[in-house]
Amino acid sequence: MSPGHLNQCRVLHMPRVEDRRGNLSFVENQSVLPFDVKRVFYIYDIPSGRSRGKHAHRLCHQFLVAISGSFRVSLDDGYNTRTVELRRPDYGLHIPPGIWAGERDFSAGSVCLVLASHPFDEDDYIRDYDKFRAYVDSFEDSV
Repeated sequence: MSPGHLNQCRVLHMPRVEDRRGNLSFVENQSVLPFDVKRVFYIYDIPSGRSRGKHAHRLCHQFLVAISGSFRVSLDDGYNTRTVELRRPDYGLHIPPGIWAGERDFSAGSVCLVLASHPFDEDDYIRDYDKFRAYVDSFEDSV
């Protein structure tokens, strides 16, 4: 997938099973997500005023869920920007490859669950914004 497709970042609703004992939401491969999950991690205990992320992936898709609390996700495809707030555990944000993303404005006690399409691979990350812009521009030049 080439970068530059901010409109492919979508908030998706996960199934919600309501029960008087408590609600349940779930994600299964080939159901809600447009990719199979190969890695799961979560971030928590984020100090006030701190941010996470601020990188892009070459191949990896990610799906972010506010399991507890809330946070904002800044999205940038190299041409356009958008911010999405996640605050419900039955909604998540799909971030395809080629999107610069950063999480910020975490509420106290928030937990961000991340489902990823690939195992961790440092070579898949673009951690410098100028290098990200060059990566995006290289696709534009090839069209």
